[in-house]
Amino acid sequence: MTHRILLVDDDIELCELLEEYLQKEGLDINVAHDGLAAVEHLAQVNAAKQDYDAIVLDFMLPGMQGLDILQRLRTFSNTPVLMLTARGDDIDRIVGLEAGADDYLPKPCNPRELLARLRAVLRRTENQPTSSNSGVLSSHGIELNTGQRTSTINGEHFELTSAEFNALAALLAHQGAIVSKEELTQLALNREYTRYDRSIDVHISSIRKKLAQALPNVELIKTVRGSGYIFVNQADA
Repeated sequence: MTHRILLVDDDIELCELLEEYLQKEGLDINVAHDGLAAVEHLAQVNAAKQDYDAIVLDFMLPGMQGLDILQRLRTFSNTPVLMLTARGDDIDRIVGLEAGADDYLPKPCNPRELLARLRAVLRRTENQPTSSNSGVLSSHGIELNTGQRTSTINGEHFELTSAEFNALAALLAHQGAIVSKEELTQLALNREYTRYDRSIDVHISSIRKKLAQALPNVELIKTVRGSGYIFVNQADA
């Protein structure tokens, strides 16, 4: 199956380079150079049920900023988004992940690394975490169906991005036990954890905020300093 990717960046020369490289690797690439035009296009393909398999989105764009595009996109689509952030700015990375991006890559980016990140994003949207297998994970009223990739709390829909779903599934599958950042990065982001990479921390923080809104007055995910995270057993809460 050929994966459809939308590349949104106003750097025409960079887009031409990336498009040529990614197409040679078997990906079907569409390009948009303007933020507002990209949003309108994404709304149209969503309405036609022809969503892209992933979106590569620059943080700085004319017409509409990448962050605004992402926030608008998340109101109608869970299509995985990999954000490109100039100069590798930590603030841009964190804000993008908190807004619902699945991963990020600093600019200027190596086409080979972009391809590797895209493949990782595509794999994790197609496969469940290896630890949980296909089935239902549940605790504290939370229920994740890893086969259908649906999530509910007390029977109500619980909105999670693809990376958040995988991270929470990994924690639920090992509830009561510590899951290291290395393991979580591999299971949730399908790539190796690297030093100073805060991606998994930001995803866990986002999950915590969403859980706190749905299940106030209970701390379900605890940080084990220097080790990782632990999802509290229902009996111990």
